[in-house]
Amino acid sequence: MKTLRLAHTNTGDILNDLLKRSPNNYTEYEGTVSGIVEDVRKRGDAALFEYTEKFDGAKLDKDTVQVSEGEIRQAYDQVDKELLGVIRRSMANIRAYHEKQKRYGWFDTTADGTILGQKVTPLASAGIYVPGGKAAYPSSVLMNTVPAQVAGVEEIIMVTPPGKDGQVNPTTLVAACEAGATKIFKVGGAQAIAALAYGTESIPKVDKIVGPGNIYVALAKKAVYGHVSIDSIAGPSEILVIADETANPEYVAADLLSQAEHDELASAILVTTSETLAQEVSRWVDTFTAQLSRKAILEKSLNNYGYILIADNMDSAIAIANDIASEHLEIVTANPFEIMTKIKNAGAIFLGENSSEPLGDYFAGPNHILPTNGTAKFFSPLSVDDFVKKSSIIYYSREALKAAKDDIIRFAEAESLTAHANSIKVRFKD
Repeated sequence: MKTLRLAHTNTGDILNDLLKRSPNNYTEYEGTVSGIVEDVRKRGDAALFEYTEKFDGAKLDKDTVQVSEGEIRQAYDQVDKELLGVIRRSMANIRAYHEKQKRYGWFDTTADGTILGQKVTPLASAGIYVPGGKAAYPSSVLMNTVPAQVAGVEEIIMVTPPGKDGQVNPTTLVAACEAGATKIFKVGGAQAIAALAYGTESIPKVDKIVGPGNIYVALAKKAVYGHVSIDSIAGPSEILVIADETANPEYVAADLLSQAEHDELASAILVTTSETLAQEVSRWVDTFTAQLSRKAILEKSLNNYGYILIADNMDSAIAIANDIASEHLEIVTANPFEIMTKIKNAGAIFLGENSSEPLGDYFAGPNHILPTNGTAKFFSPLSVDDFVKKSSIIYYSREALKAAKDDIIRFAEAESLTAHANSIKVRFKD
């Protein structure tokens, strides 16, 4: 990790360095992705099966692309019962948290006969993308699917890449079944996103696509936006820790590495007011890295995007945290709640030394699908709101319209929209 004393001269360089990781900067892949997307749009299943065989090594057809009930039963037999219990307890926490996000319609009336309101309706269908292949991410299954189900989405279509044997990891299948996915398909990559966006003979078109994936998935979501809605274009994982002299350096180092191990583009940053803590954290990072199984990934991630930043004071530390707008932000200070009130930009905020980032990844309940690459300045975590839409309700009595008619006509005529004005005038021509 690079250790720097924070100054105005290097803040911009750090931000530019981190933004290089954004999917928007990988334009060399856009041609390949747009070609795949267009091919699936035109040829449907035929293109989908060809790309699945090419990229995942799995030969599928219309009879095997969807996960069967028999495969789900077999998955339950294969999953450790203790792990199944963990999945269910985690899901209960996720559901309880997201239930509190539910919105309801409302109406407001006045004495002259005006009724204004808002109608909240769940999306009819949602597509859930879950990374797969060699790895299994049941936590992502839960985080994507539970808020959709809480929102009331009737059709939740999950796609995930198969292994070369044409099978989906049993833990992923069990998590999907527990969370309420209605159909599961063994496809991944840009071709899966295209299938969800346009529909094929086997996979139905959805209204919205959510979930993280690799650069091809991110760029495919960007390409189909407008034909369907998407949650966001996710970039590599990141963590920023604000710490003072009271923090435990061993804990801080462990938490930084918990995100750095995701991939070589992951970012781990410590911002501290204590030089002593900075030195101790650096030492513990080296100690842990030498011991952990993903040592090679950790080393590349930390060498490229790992920083220990020493700030002159806590206000400077908070300012750089708000500029970076990290996906995960830990506050490990003497009074983390006070610091939290000054944070404007972060995906998820973890307070105190016992609230480590993996708590949010797996168990606490808030969603772990979060804005990355500085987009926490204007995006939010995945939530129930992502799976509903709102309609405005307007009712005016004749008396209420009469009181407002002159203002409406004047406004319309000021914009030279005489048909607008006329639709009001005809109601009062006598």
